[in-house]
Amino acid sequence: MTWVMPAEWQPHERTWMAWPTAEYTLEPEATEAYSAWSSVANAIVQFEPVTMLVQENDLEIAKGFLDPRVETLVAELNDGWARDIGPTFVKNEDGEVAGVNWVFNGWGAQGTWASWDKDDQVAKIISEATGKSCIDSSLINEGGGIHVNGTGAVLLTETVQLGEGRNSEWSREEVEAELHDKLGTTQAIWIRRGLTRDYDEFGTRGHIDIVACFADETTILFHDQQDETHPDFSVSHEVKRTLEETTNFKLVGVPAPKTLRDDLGFVDYSYINHYICNGAVILCAFDDENDAVAKRVLEGVYPGREIVLVDARPLFARGGGIHCITQQQPA
Repeated sequence: MTWVMPAEWQPHERTWMAWPTAEYTLEPEATEAYSAWSSVANAIVQFEPVTMLVQENDLEIAKGFLDPRVETLVAELNDGWARDIGPTFVKNEDGEVAGVNWVFNGWGAQGTWASWDKDDQVAKIISEATGKSCIDSSLINEGGGIHVNGTGAVLLTETVQLGEGRNSEWSREEVEAELHDKLGTTQAIWIRRGLTRDYDEFGTRGHIDIVACFADETTILFHDQQDETHPDFSVSHEVKRTLEETTNFKLVGVPAPKTLRDDLGFVDYSYINHYICNGAVILCAFDDENDAVAKRVLEGVYPGREIVLVDARPLFARGGGIHCITQQQPA
């Protein structure tokens, strides 16, 4: 039986999310985090069902922020990055859906701050809640580390799937074989590295979903940092060159926000980290003049979908974006 990961733009049954826990959102910043997560959930639920995993002691807090239409499911959590800790849903030729359970180890066993004793059970919890079978993989991987077009291609980053702390003992061929087996893909497109900030203390070490993504079966969007003073200027050029040399896909650059720095240094603000749901695209906003530019670009590549902007700065301050906190369950 062949399982295939559907593209994100294909119809969803629902979106899964996970409520941020107190371990990394202590007051006074907790309210900011709750507002950020709920703003994304409340935007998506206008278009499709949303289920939020919530720790039991956070249930009343979450319900105070969430649209009443957002369903909740009690689960033990370490953090709120549902894309990475949840299952990657796949379908077979009979239309059955299952969840791939990757090995999750805190983004490469980043033991100084990451904990994952609860998160490594989340894929099974969601699969059980949906009544879907769970397909175990021996690959250390996260949902934010892959992006598929639904017709055989998968985008990857060398510093993630082949990086230290994940699968450095595996060969490239072994990683590709396992991904192809679980995702139904046949073409692995490797990017060498991710955005610069993503290698700081609280980064993922190069997730693809902030650098490049598929917009349809033949189009790849990439983060286009146009300011030469930003270290991602060279990353953007390398990504574009790699894709030009190794693929035949149409490439569309999405200009990075004009904002270059925050209190900690160069930002990794990116419009690539958007989420496609039924009838809409939930787009990261940064109170930046390029928000409107990105919205126009996405209107062009996602015709017929409403582009909804949500302030993602509180998410990026915690190490991720809108795509990172959402996980689609295909219809």
